[in-house]
Amino acid sequence: MNNTVYIVTGAAGHLGSCVVRALLLQGECVRALVLPGETCPGFIDVNRHLLREYTGNVCDTVSLARIFEDEAPYELIVIHCAGVVSITKKEDRRVYDVNVGGTANIIEMCKQYHVKRLVYVSSVHAIPTLPHGQTIREVAAFDPGAVGGYYDKTKAIATQLVLDASKGGLDAVVVHPSGIIGPHGLPTGNMARLFSLYIRGKLPAAVRGGFDFVDVRDVAIGVIAAAKKGKSGECYILSNRFVKIKELLDILSKTGKTGKTGDGSLSCGEHDSLTQKPGRVRQRTVPCLTLPLWVAKAAAPFTELYYRITRKTPLFTRYSLKTLSENALFSHEKASEKLNYLTRPLRETLADTALWITQR
Repeated sequence: MNNTVYIVTGAAGHLGSCVVRALLLQGECVRALVLPGETCPGFIDVNRHLLREYTGNVCDTVSLARIFEDEAPYELIVIHCAGVVSITKKEDRRVYDVNVGGTANIIEMCKQYHVKRLVYVSSVHAIPTLPHGQTIREVAAFDPGAVGGYYDKTKAIATQLVLDASKGGLDAVVVHPSGIIGPHGLPTGNMARLFSLYIRGKLPAAVRGGFDFVDVRDVAIGVIAAAKKGKSGECYILSNRFVKIKELLDILSKTGKTGKTGDGSLSCGEHDSLTQKPGRVRQRTVPCLTLPLWVAKAAAPFTELYYRITRKTPLFTRYSLKTLSENALFSHEKASEKLNYLTRPLRETLADTALWITQR
């Protein structure tokens, strides 16, 4: 009998839900932490008998106790995916409370209940950028003053908290995903909304620039590999490759015209039922205007005001435009070597994403 239990926070989120499903596919027992009113998505449809859902909040230690407590002699491995992503530079107390305070709470619970290992899902945004042309790799320490956006700062603070705890005796590993995309994303997510608008022919304009985008399913497998193979106190970048926004949309358009989807094979050599079933993608993508970054940046203050008035989430902000114009050459060489981390082609990711969007 397997005496290891995985606790996954943020289990209703894009990455968290994929981590839960990947663990269940491997026959692991999972305790999923979801917020009140949330539940694990329906696509987690395998080995449900191994899954137990708990309602709680990482900001509330009282609500966390139930998921850690158990009379059986289980070894607990915690995968901390819960976090709030923000694409604005504005300080937001909720972002800080969840990303920093929530992580501090998880660390304390791990110490209190003597967990076997903590895997913290940080972000490449916690790592200082380098000049264009230089490859960004893992760093040993994190300083919120060395990164720009408010989200970046909270992830840098939280990452350092985890590394400090590791030096104090907690077995902890950090992973840094780049820009996560792929099927099963929340409809409110920026990239999911961008793809949905484009597929429906309603995206008025795109912007130049790009970032490193990676399939959520590859990150999920990388996170689990870090839990099983990673070295305590070490960080691992889980990225793919730099790609321009225009290239993403071009691939998405060609995918729609051919109607082909991914082959369903998992990058780590295992069957990946996270992939959508093959089918024809019906979409009416149309060419859209591509704005130079300087034009988009000039218009950003006005579009942000519009979205604040209409209480909608903007696709692009001054912060996100700055991110798209910075160096995003991240190396996942360390993860590939130490964790056997692999990535699938972007064409497969976008084909499966398009199919998921149209089926919804």
